[in-house]
Amino acid sequence: MTLAGDPARRDGYLLRIGDTDQSYVDLEKPRRLEFDYVQRIADVIDEIAPDGERIRVVHVGGAGLTLPRYVTATRPRSPQIVLEPDAELTQFVRERLPLPRRSGIKIRAVDGRSGIAAMRDNFADLVILDAFVAARVPAELTTVEFLTDLRRVIGSAGVAVINVTDHGGLAYSKRVLAGMTRSFEHVVYGAEPATLKGRRFGNVIIVGSDTSLPEGGLVRRAAGSVFPYRLITGVQIRRFVGSARPFTDDEAEASPDPVAGGAHFG
Repeated sequence: MTLAGDPARRDGYLLRIGDTDQSYVDLEKPRRLEFDYVQRIADVIDEIAPDGERIRVVHVGGAGLTLPRYVTATRPRSPQIVLEPDAELTQFVRERLPLPRRSGIKIRAVDGRSGIAAMRDNFADLVILDAFVAARVPAELTTVEFLTDLRRVIGSAGVAVINVTDHGGLAYSKRVLAGMTRSFEHVVYGAEPATLKGRRFGNVIIVGSDTSLPEGGLVRRAAGSVFPYRLITGVQIRRFVGSARPFTDDEAEASPDPVAGGAHFG
């Protein structure tokens, strides 16, 4: 793993793991989010909890801790738990990109599946899954069994956000989406138009909840983004899923291998 300074910003850093741009962190301005898909996740945070409001967040996957820093900056005193099994990565990040004092961020060296299973019912208001191993989403984090447990942790009023990657006909993310629609009453699916059309390997954000999602607000924020972004909502979700079957523990798959010019992670 390497950390490269941003020549354009004194306190901006890019974390790379292997050949993958894993995270961008701006220590001086943690509200600044370099990767577009990270901003789309932040849109969800901003829609469900006003600035300054305390919110209980669990992050599955840590890397540079970009989003935990964002939550700390925008919603101080919010308790956050990060499930990151790579203790070496966490130590590297904390030494070189230290967290602010009294950040409220606790990092547990445990995988997402085990970490979520150990949490009590209604533990969190929001769970953000942004976990990769060798640039692929671990298979066990997208199955119906895991998503059911995730729903238990956020309860009927919480929100789950999942970042995966896909390409071509989007067969993988449609199966993840099928699992989300089985586990949650309300679901939103978003990606860049080029990814939706199968022209580019890219990030896909799926949001699920048993309470109504702020679809209008998310659509407006996406429309105002620097890069084009499309959200699929409401009745469109069922048509988009089509005949895709949810993943189960018996037939789980990791996300597709990245291709040249692919997506960012973490």
